[in-house]
Amino acid sequence: MKKIVLFLLISCSLNAQIKGVVKDSITGKPIPYANIWVENENIGASTEENGEFVININSNKNLIFSALGYQKKTLKASQAQEVKLASKSYQLDDVVILKKKETKIIEIGKSKNAIYQAFDNGPRIDVKYFPYFIRYQKTKFIKQVTVETDSKIEAATVKIHFYSVDSNGFPGEELLTKDFVITVPNGVVKNIFNVSDFNLRMPRKGLFVGFEKLIIEKNKSETTITNYNTNVTTTKKSYSPLVLYNLEERDFLFTFSGGKWNKEIQFDAANLPIKRMVYEPAINLILTN
Repeated sequence: MKKIVLFLLISCSLNAQIKGVVKDSITGKPIPYANIWVENENIGASTEENGEFVININSNKNLIFSALGYQKKTLKASQAQEVKLASKSYQLDDVVILKKKETKIIEIGKSKNAIYQAFDNGPRIDVKYFPYFIRYQKTKFIKQVTVETDSKIEAATVKIHFYSVDSNGFPGEELLTKDFVITVPNGVVKNIFNVSDFNLRMPRKGLFVGFEKLIIEKNKSETTITNYNTNVTTTKKSYSPLVLYNLEERDFLFTFSGGKWNKEIQFDAANLPIKRMVYEPAINLILTN
């Protein structure tokens, strides 16, 4: 019995509320809205505007820290009181200045399915793939991105990502060099955001557009639930906004969780990949010339 009690005490001591701050390794300035993931698990958090974070996990777990423009870093949770990320150097392509006419506009990514679903899927990043078609040569610039959301609060803060396609067909490098942080209003809304200033062009291999919910205090809502059979009251936390999803037929689905991209594929009895119905974020792009 003593051994059992000792084991329980040790187990409890390993679970802790980990508090820390993420900073730039050179300037010492806090890094807002950095990603924090428990390695290989769908448990995560985000840093606040002042770079601070809180996460409740086993102190022996590994945490993966990442932020746009910085190199990833993996640390034991017990060593994460102050995390310094090193800047990432970029190999910039030659800049070609093209004059935008903006006389033509097309919207791509529209779903044939008019039914939307909204559900809380935790801290993961979901992406939608936009393939390239030759007809986009006449409207090669990305003018706007639309995202359909359902928020319980006013001015919920989220991040939108634009990823290239790597050699294996996975989401690759980010196409922006700084975070695209936006706010969405209360209620069910189709949000339209202008991205013309980024001078993004539709890549020949296509691109992925991702929606990242920020797990921060500003986005948090709490609901008190009482079980009248047991008289036990619990507090449920949720984070706004929810993104709306369309049910689409796809060969596979990419999600970012546990600090890495995961490709979900379904196989038939002959172990061959098959199409299936998946929930895809309701994100569209508006292209112009």
